[in-house]
Amino acid sequence: MDDGGEAVDQVDWIDIPAGPVRRGTPADEIAAVARRYADTHVPEAWYRKEAPRTEIHVPAFRIARTAVTVERYALFAADTGRPAPRGPAADHPVIGVAWEDATAYCRWLEERIGGAVRLPTEDEWERAARGDDGREFPWGDEYRTGLANLVDLGVGTTTPVGSFPDGASPFGVLDMAGNADEWTSTLYAPYPGAPDDVPVTEDWAFDRHITRGGAFRHDRDLARCARRHGAYEEDLAAIGVGFRLAAPPAAA
Repeated sequence: MDDGGEAVDQVDWIDIPAGPVRRGTPADEIAAVARRYADTHVPEAWYRKEAPRTEIHVPAFRIARTAVTVERYALFAADTGRPAPRGPAADHPVIGVAWEDATAYCRWLEERIGGAVRLPTEDEWERAARGDDGREFPWGDEYRTGLANLVDLGVGTTTPVGSFPDGASPFGVLDMAGNADEWTSTLYAPYPGAPDDVPVTEDWAFDRHITRGGAFRHDRDLARCARRHGAYEEDLAAIGVGFRLAAPPAAA
């Protein structure tokens, strides 16, 4: 295998043990959440799809420490005849990737490494970001500028993956908030027991798969572990949509 193949095959996996995640937000706290982030001008209705909070069990899995980079996606694009990836530099997260292309990358990498690769489910993503407790952000309960590449940082574009080690999740997963909004494999639907006014579908979305974490252009509300988002605009590069990899747990 050539050097390029060796580079792309080296996924920095983090093992996430089986365990609980306190998914979502209690319905009786939604109004308070909306007030806490009132300066971001996000309607309360957007937060209501996080309700109710439910403790669920997530089986063991692996997740990549960082998002797929421009460099690694470029090898896939060249090999499959897709357009060159978007991103300022090789070590930045690739952005502007459609969900179908993200899943095609997973299949392509599977063939190269001989093991299953996929996008994380929404529940897996929240477990990797939140750990065993109900923390608001991957690093804890208080937002601090400088722990993630969001709009308040003022960069205006992506940064190299892993640039904010102090913003790591309890498992050591990096960039779970900011830099690039990340595809999951989960189609939007209300959580079981959601408030009656939560929409059954998001027909206005460009793609109805859930994204998580927010991008460089987003405000701190999207850094919250519970925040459910989506690709609501067609220009996926402008809104900063990328992806990271997941896989079954390593064989014992």
